Formats: sequence, structure tokens, C-alpha cells
Amino acid sequence: MLKVKYDLVRLALFGFCMGVCVWGQSSDNANQTGRNQGAGHEIGSGAATIGKGAAKGTGHVAKGAAQGAGDLVTLHPAKAGAAVGKGAASGGKDVVVGTTKGTGKVFKGVGKGLKKIF
Repeated sequence: MLKVKYDLVRLALFGFCMGVCVWGQSSDNANQTGRNQGAGHEIGSGAATIGKGAAKGTGHVAKGAAQGAGDLVTLHPAKAGAAVGKGAASGGKDVVVGTTKGTGKVFKGVGKGLKKIF
């Protein structure tokens, strides 16, 4: 679980760095509004989505662990196991969904950036 968290942090940091680099180079989309976002904005948005998913997942895992600890203290071991399992499952789902959506946005932004170059 800890390795997954560090991998997600590295991925989010990489996406943020790529977004800053590409966003600083795209000047023709500065006055554009609407749904057509620039490559840097798309990459930055993807990195933010990855971070949000990781944070939300970590919150659910922590909530499940706290609830499980409370159930264990009050001598309800079956409820404790269920609470920890539910928190881990919900947290894992949030991490996967956030990472998938964010990675899609990052790749879309990279594609836009490469399209401008070529």
C-alpha cells in the first residue's frame, strides 16, 4: 500500500512538472475560453485529478481504519474487520478511478502538445 502511494505521488509530480513546462510554452490559447483547453491546462488538470483521487482514497482508508479501531476497542472484531475492508476497498477504488481519469487527461494534453510541435 505504501509503495502504491509513493508511485502515485511520483506520477502526480511528474504530471504537474510536465503541465507547467507545456503550459508555459502555449501562448496562443491565452485568450481562449470554453471547452477547448490548452495542452498544459489539460496536463495540469490530469495531475490534479490524480492527486484528488489519491487524497480521497487515503481519506477513505483512514476513515475505515479509524472506524475499525473503534469497533475493536468496543469488542466488535467482526465489525472492525468489515470496516477496515470497506475502507480499503473504497480507497482503492478512488485511487484507481482518479489515476485512470487523470492519466487520460495527461495523455490527452501530451497529444495536444505534440500536435502543436508537429
